[in-house]
Amino acid sequence: MLVYGGGSIKKTGLYEEVAAAMQAGNISFTELAGVQPNPRIDSVREGVRRCREEDIGLILAVGGGSVIDCAKAIAAGFFYEGDPWDFFTYSARVTKALPVGAVLTLAATGSEMNVNTVISNDQTQEKIGIGSKHLIPRFAILDPVYTFSVPAEQTAAGAADIMSHVFEQYFSANDGAYLLDRLGEAVLKTCIHFAPIAIKEPENYEARANLMWAGTIALNGLLSTGKETDWATHGIEHELSARYDMTHGLGLAILTPRWMEYVLSDKTAGKMAEYAHNVWLVHDSDNFEAARRGIQLTREFFHQIGLKGSLKELGVTVESLPVMAEKAAAYPIGRFKQLNADDVLKILQSAY
Repeated sequence: MLVYGGGSIKKTGLYEEVAAAMQAGNISFTELAGVQPNPRIDSVREGVRRCREEDIGLILAVGGGSVIDCAKAIAAGFFYEGDPWDFFTYSARVTKALPVGAVLTLAATGSEMNVNTVISNDQTQEKIGIGSKHLIPRFAILDPVYTFSVPAEQTAAGAADIMSHVFEQYFSANDGAYLLDRLGEAVLKTCIHFAPIAIKEPENYEARANLMWAGTIALNGLLSTGKETDWATHGIEHELSARYDMTHGLGLAILTPRWMEYVLSDKTAGKMAEYAHNVWLVHDSDNFEAARRGIQLTREFFHQIGLKGSLKELGVTVESLPVMAEKAAAYPIGRFKQLNADDVLKILQSAY
């Protein structure tokens, strides 16, 4: 089954290329088109039904992280007798899945080389992620040329998503992972250097290649080795995109600097200063001053690449903030600094 999104792969000619390759290999295929950004459980259910009816043996996702995530969830649902949403409410576990392959068209989520899938449910206004070793794609084709047509805002949001993945692992509750932190800083500096170039010159192969590689490394499991990772910002953003269907990376770009400001304390200032020193080459010797400068530069970078700076600009209503805070922190979230619902609300209010 060939799974893809709104049809951009047909405009770029990638669809014809993939179809020709499968026809040359005498591989018959069916299609599931129209997978949305923030993929819906309804698409997963339809994909499962189709795979069973047509005796599918492989799911090929051609697109970005949303398409790959949808394909993974379909692959898991194929062997499960109940509703695939059960996986996302943690009332069922993935024990087997159809093989998934991927042809990546957007550098962002890292889904092409990891265990994760994130699915939204319009009925419950939830967006939930799960992970299973059974969901790692059997292969993924990463050709930077396939990302040349990605618009500027999506390129920028993808870079913010990549950087956020690194932040969630870099700002860890435990320390001592020197090599992993230097690798994480390299990924961040790669995004900072090449995202503006890719936005200005969308067919710059070197820029697209480096962003694509950065996206994969950021969330393939390498940078989290031996770490107590945070993921609070992702948890908060999932409430935003579940309710408002906003682009994930855009929400993260707004929330991340606010989260940084909120968690800055005597306990965390040293690590945040390390980030400022090594990524932004800030020279302040005082940890708090260095950390604040690093946060400011992070916010300025997201603005520089064209991302909006407040939730209000995206149509979020102030009345919805307490509801989202309660849902995001139904139980305490975060490891770098643990957050409750009141903490989350303050972060959302500062981002408004």
